[in-house]
Amino acid sequence: MEEFRRSYSRLCKESGAEPQEAVLQQLHQLPRGRLDLATQSLTVDTCRALGKLLPRETLCTELVLSDCMLSEEGATLLLRGLCANTVLRFLDLKGNNLRATGAAALGKLLQQNKSIQSLTLEWNNLGTWDDAFATFCGGLAANGTLQQLDLRNNQISHKGAEELALALKGNATLQQLDLRWNNIGLLGGRALMNCLPSNRTLWRLDLAGNNIPGDVLRAVEQAMGHNQDRLTTFQENHARTHVLSREVQRLREEKSKQFLDLMETIDKQREEMAKSSRASAARIGQLQEALNERHSIINALKAKLQMTEAALALSEQKAQDLGELLATAEREQLSLSQRQAKERRLEQQEAAERESKLLRDLSAANEKNLLLQNQVDELEGKVKCQQEQLFQTRQELTSTSAQLKMRAIQAEERLDMEKRRSRQSLEDSESLRIKEVEHMSRHLEESERAMQERVQRLEAVRLSLEEELSRVKAAALSERGQAEEELIKAKSQARLEEQQRLAHLEEKLRLLVQARDEAQGACLQQKQAVVEAQTRASQLGLQLEGLRRRLEELQQDLSHKDEERVAEVSRVRVELQEQNGRLQAELAAQEALREKAAALERQLKVMASDHREALLDRESENASLREKLRLREAEIARIRDEEAQRASFLQNAVLAYVQGSPVRTLSPPK
Repeated sequence: MEEFRRSYSRLCKESGAEPQEAVLQQLHQLPRGRLDLATQSLTVDTCRALGKLLPRETLCTELVLSDCMLSEEGATLLLRGLCANTVLRFLDLKGNNLRATGAAALGKLLQQNKSIQSLTLEWNNLGTWDDAFATFCGGLAANGTLQQLDLRNNQISHKGAEELALALKGNATLQQLDLRWNNIGLLGGRALMNCLPSNRTLWRLDLAGNNIPGDVLRAVEQAMGHNQDRLTTFQENHARTHVLSREVQRLREEKSKQFLDLMETIDKQREEMAKSSRASAARIGQLQEALNERHSIINALKAKLQMTEAALALSEQKAQDLGELLATAEREQLSLSQRQAKERRLEQQEAAERESKLLRDLSAANEKNLLLQNQVDELEGKVKCQQEQLFQTRQELTSTSAQLKMRAIQAEERLDMEKRRSRQSLEDSESLRIKEVEHMSRHLEESERAMQERVQRLEAVRLSLEEELSRVKAAALSERGQAEEELIKAKSQARLEEQQRLAHLEEKLRLLVQARDEAQGACLQQKQAVVEAQTRASQLGLQLEGLRRRLEELQQDLSHKDEERVAEVSRVRVELQEQNGRLQAELAAQEALREKAAALERQLKVMASDHREALLDRESENASLREKLRLREAEIARIRDEEAQRASFLQNAVLAYVQGSPVRTLSPPK
């Protein structure tokens, strides 16, 4: 604020004027973020300097300029500077007698400024000129940030009220509007009442002291109640949708984590299968090398047999014996091959049974998934039934509440879509798991076929390699058992997670139903409170009509006094301008004339203080008159009670006279 003070002094000196001491003192004493110049008579030079400084000020969020006696030019300069300000939130221009030029400048300010949220314009004359006030209403219609507007005591007629109604139809941010103590009347009240159904944000509209009938006021209060209920329901729906979106995001993250874990387990299984295949390939290579060595040995033996054919020809008997031995060996070999074929068939049957078991388990898991999906569909049906019941109970509200409910239903449909997507992802993961199992089974079958072919080729050396083949089969069976156990564990884990997820969703549905019941109870209580408040307001309105008429007369007197004060101030300003002209003409006597100007300024301050004291006196007179009115009403009430008591005594006396009893015993006491 010290930098702001120095900038103000520099600009005033550059324009050839002295900075006001009262303004400098206020700038030195004010807290950070607030500029309070209330009751300070700001000159045109000061307004020009402030209008240049305020667009660049980034710390001031509140500006109070109430009762500053701003001129038309000064107010225009200040408001023109505020058009480019982006941090100001609160502006108070109470009691500055703003008229046509000020109303036009305010309309331009509302049209260009994007930061002001609260504007106080009490005790001005904006409604006196219809065209200027129409410009102000046009700026209000184009504004998108203002939330509170105070237009009390601004001489707004029914035409101004019609312009305000048009502005409210186009405005979508204003929440509170104060129009007390104006001249709106019946036509203006009806115009405001007709514009309220198209405005969904205004929830407070004060119209006291405007000669508006009670039925119009009640209709306005009812519309404000609807808007307030709409605001509360919108806030509740926004909070619920925010909670649901966070929950859906959390479910998505959990699904992605589960999918990543499943992919990691599948990758591990693939790596283990690759390792086992590499180990079996190494073992088969070793067996192939042993077979090659045996083939080389057989070739050497064949060479030796060819070399000894001559000796064998000499011993045919020995050859026949060897042929018989070979026949017996072939028969044994055939029997052994038959046994091996039987063993292979048994192994294939066992493998088929295991695959059938796996398929049955998978079908059972799919059936359980279908049951769970049916349960989820039933729960969704219940939720939709409850939503329909809510829709039927809230059809008594306006069409705007129906639109909000449609938005809530759309949010729930989005939630259903997210659920379907999660189910689709589960089904996709299940299909991927089934494909991996099929791929593994095909891989195992192909490996078994390759082993069988190689065993048929190595039948000659089967006896020497049976132990190694049995070891390989045992390793393959153990690996298959491990893979099946891992699959069973993954399935059980997926089932447990699905059950937990369903339990969580059921708990959420229960909480939503409970919240709906609480909201319905709160709505009923609010309706009852509104009915009671309306009855009380109607009773109080009948009592306050007389007081309002008297207060309107007092306000008219005050407005006449204000006009006289403004005329006197303008006359004094004209005299000051004439004196300044004479001062410019008489350069020789400049010092003396400066002293006279200072004396005149002091007189102006004294007059302003006198006017303020007069205003305070008027306010005290108003307070005393209100007190007198209250006492007079109390006296009237007492007289009415006495009259009612006397009437009851007279009635009793008449009844007693009719019945024949003496009248003096029932005569009223004096």
